[in-house]
Amino acid sequence: MRSILLVALFFVQFTFGNTPYWGQTGHRVVGEVAANNIKNSTKRKIEKLLGGQSLAMVATYADDIKSDKRFKGFSPWHYVNFPFDKSYTDVTPSKEGDIVMGIEKCISVIKDDNSSKEDKVFYLKLLIHFVGDLHQPLHVGRAEDKGGNDIQVQWFGDGSNLHRVWDSEMIDSYGMSYTELASNLPHYTKAQKKAITAGSLLDWVKESQTLAIQVYSSAEVGEKLGYRYMYNNFNTVREQLEKGGLRLAKVLDTIF
Repeated sequence: MRSILLVALFFVQFTFGNTPYWGQTGHRVVGEVAANNIKNSTKRKIEKLLGGQSLAMVATYADDIKSDKRFKGFSPWHYVNFPFDKSYTDVTPSKEGDIVMGIEKCISVIKDDNSSKEDKVFYLKLLIHFVGDLHQPLHVGRAEDKGGNDIQVQWFGDGSNLHRVWDSEMIDSYGMSYTELASNLPHYTKAQKKAITAGSLLDWVKESQTLAIQVYSSAEVGEKLGYRYMYNNFNTVREQLEKGGLRLAKVLDTIF
């Protein structure tokens, strides 16, 4: 029995412990914020397309399908890595694709009148997720450490890595559901929201990369992180979740 439990624990750690994306709560927050900010006409069209499923409900779909080998080719669409002293357009795009190419592809398919409903639903779910991923700074991190996944740290005494801390552990440690967190994000005026949603996709990429540089300097390899780290950085997480939701709403309004 003990050996079975150990195998089970290993499976959980291996399968879920190194997951490179906003955790489920974070993605659902982004979806919820977007749902609260899209136009009513956009909301009706999306509800019809998704059969009544909420944006928060489908926000984790692109991660859910990772266990299915048929969708392996979509894995590189969750992130982009390029040198910090370069712009996205300065480097040769990955042949496997990246988050920029993924978002652009999703928008293209959804807007195409010749796309099937099945394809539109599929790529809409991916789009919701990828816009969320873009606002986790380490999704625009360094290739050599896999966006911080190889930077080992401790989180309240347990083994972790810098990417996971930003993906989910700060959010989970905060102890709110996605609806509670979405309702308690920074409050922005209409003018501030307009400023946040201004700019292009590549502007948003550059912004996340700039934040990634700050994240890398926020912790040392092997460092014990906890309450102080939360105090210093969780407001940035909250701001990024809000920005992700607001920008997703803009993208959806533009499409529909």
